[in-house]
Amino acid sequence: MEPEKSPILETWDEIKAIMNELELHIVKNARGVAAAGVRARKGLREIKKKASHLVKLTVELDKAKKGTKQPDDAEE
Repeated sequence: MEPEKSPILETWDEIKAIMNELELHIVKNARGVAAAGVRARKGLREIKKKASHLVKLTVELDKAKKGTKQPDDAEE
């Protein structure tokens, strides 16, 4: 049984999967297939949403970690 992936890594894997799917559409669009351009732009918008979600998620998790840390007793 695999350990659970963090939400950050799950979101990153989703972004990478979308990127892999997009490559074919972008190449086809560069060769002149207009419909592939539509699919490519749709995928790019999806990446933008996922990336925004990833940024928010990392900020939330960092804040949560910071809030649970114990202050250091050492004063230097």
